[in-house]
Amino acid sequence: MADELTLTVTLRPAALDARRGIVRLHPEVMAALAINPGDPVRLAGSRTTAGVAARAEADASRALLYADDLVIGNLGMRDGGQVTIAPLPVVAARRVTLTGPAEIVAVVSPEMLRLALLGKVVSAGDDVSLLPQDVLPAAAHRSLVEAARRSLANRVGYGWTSALLTVTAVDDTDAALVTMDTVVGWADGYQTTGGTAATPAVRSTAPATTDPEVPPPSLDDLPGLRAQAKELEELLDLGFHHGEVLARLGTKVSLGVLISGPSGSGKSALVRAVAAQVGAHVLPAWAPSLAALTNDAAAQQLRRLAQEARGSAPSVLLFSDVEALAPRDEPGPLATVFHQMLEETVRAGVAVVCTTSRPESVDPSLRAPDLLAVQLAVPLPDAAMRREQLGVLTRGMPLAEDVRLDDVAGRTPGFVAADLGALAREAGVRAALRQKEAESPTVTMADFEAALDVVRPTSMADSMLEVAAVTLDDVGDLADVKQVLTESVLWPLTYPDTFARLGVSPPRGVLLYGPPGCGKTYLVKAIAGTGKANVLSVKGAELLSKWVGDSERAVRELFRRAREAAPTLVFLDEVDALAPTRGQATDGGTADRVVAALLTELDGVEELRNVVVIGATNRPDLIDPALLRPGRLERLVYVPPPDGAARAAILRASSKQVPLDASVDLDALGADLDGFSAADCAALIRESALAAMRDSLEATTVTAANVTTARERVRASLDPAQVAWLSAYAHEHQPSAS
Repeated sequence: MADELTLTVTLRPAALDARRGIVRLHPEVMAALAINPGDPVRLAGSRTTAGVAARAEADASRALLYADDLVIGNLGMRDGGQVTIAPLPVVAARRVTLTGPAEIVAVVSPEMLRLALLGKVVSAGDDVSLLPQDVLPAAAHRSLVEAARRSLANRVGYGWTSALLTVTAVDDTDAALVTMDTVVGWADGYQTTGGTAATPAVRSTAPATTDPEVPPPSLDDLPGLRAQAKELEELLDLGFHHGEVLARLGTKVSLGVLISGPSGSGKSALVRAVAAQVGAHVLPAWAPSLAALTNDAAAQQLRRLAQEARGSAPSVLLFSDVEALAPRDEPGPLATVFHQMLEETVRAGVAVVCTTSRPESVDPSLRAPDLLAVQLAVPLPDAAMRREQLGVLTRGMPLAEDVRLDDVAGRTPGFVAADLGALAREAGVRAALRQKEAESPTVTMADFEAALDVVRPTSMADSMLEVAAVTLDDVGDLADVKQVLTESVLWPLTYPDTFARLGVSPPRGVLLYGPPGCGKTYLVKAIAGTGKANVLSVKGAELLSKWVGDSERAVRELFRRAREAAPTLVFLDEVDALAPTRGQATDGGTADRVVAALLTELDGVEELRNVVVIGATNRPDLIDPALLRPGRLERLVYVPPPDGAARAAILRASSKQVPLDASVDLDALGADLDGFSAADCAALIRESALAAMRDSLEATTVTAANVTTARERVRASLDPAQVAWLSAYAHEHQPSAS
């Protein structure tokens, strides 16, 4: 057994380990050091740090230590070099203190921070990330870690995965393991009490006086929320400072408020900014951490919170993600305790503000007049609001002259403030990577373009369609179909003001139908590739469930997300499976209820603004007729099989990146492919390239002989009978499809 070994450090870019403090070693090296996976190790390079050991692949080098960029940075060895590794005694950290960006410190509670650090070995001076160490997770705390992951995404937005914190102190030792007994806190004095998960403390803050390092956000930094801020400020100012006026008028004001809005849209920041304006203390509490406790421990925490709020008036008690404490479905004993605490606290003159990104999941009884009587909604920002937010977020950035924030705002539909902050940070990071040695670095439009490729709106995380970089210009032929889709889909999403000015309602939806393989799904990807809207993609059968009510709920949830992320394109593939003709199913009525829910969402009381629905099918006769009337999927667009000229155009579009030999005549080839669909033509090009590779891996072009070989392998897939029937259907419905 060796006391220590000297290895060469090398970067391991695997996403699984990224920024989690993991170092991987050859199994024989671990045996020589007598360490097991999950054991802490001390690493000495240009500086000393620590990490958690894990096994590398069996074919890995015995002379290398594999680490991510964060560990290499903590070693001070960006350019590589020799590292000494030794076992580190397992010592549980008693207290860990950190610093971080003001926007992170302001919204991440110490309880959430401790869960993000759980299982990591930290040293003073190290950089750490918020990514949980879930490569070697503690099974007993898996549910808490997953809850922390969700809430971090909600609070911080996309940027939570790239945010870096600095460990300022680890009490009584230079490196130690973070456990559930560790006291974790920010260097400004906020902390969480260690111990079991049943006894977390709740951070108290007085933004106006006790937090000089992390000042509360200014209302000027919250563009788009001024109307909500004014209403909340008037309510709190009246309740806190003008009680005598209310008494003389023989009335009182209820200080219970429910704020709903997309995750990362600034709900908590709004509360902190308004509280600072009226001179009130804010006592934040993360509802999921309370809900994870036993009922007795959670009830004790709620009573302590209420007592602390009453003792430090004027106070605002802020519950984030309140649906965890008072769920709509099956509210338990804890919901009853929370209900009682809320009623008593509001009656005592303390403001209780609850936030949620899922208002439909909150117990409706909380909206009673003596509880959360005031309800505010934080909308998803439109293009003008996003432009204003980008102006605030980039105030401290040296922007190059080519940066067009108006264009960036127009290309970020569905982005909330946290997403835009992540976008600005990513652009800044990319600018820094390009200009490490520059004296006056600047952020260019190219940096924002690169950031737009990786940053996605958090509201679309569950069902964002990953689309290829294609547009309608990349679609071969189908000129008439592309024109109809441009008018029916892109115009309503791009020019809603024009429709309003002319006093007409834009089309609500489009049905694409035609033989399989003729480009219906590819057309939708091309529309999505224009970047004018977010895209939600759902296959028909995905919304169906055997449980009563689940399918209808899935439909409602789909359209709720679409409204939040507007402008949005909702793509329902194989829509005949989702909305068959009612009264003919044998599934106990599930399909009929789904059709009813879909009809209600498309053309119900609640208006569908800036949302366009596209359905695709090769069996339009199976769809419920009510779905095809005006106001729903009113435009029927037939995507026909390609003729000779169209096949040649498709071949040219499919071979843009393929080096074809001059002997390949695409026009003649297209004329010879009778019965081929668009998918068949694309497959022929791929098979031709593979044939060239089979001839020689050094091949530089695809020859006519390769195409002839591929032609023998790829067969026409179109069914003449089906094509004839669909053509007749299209002719019958030509007035609707024109």
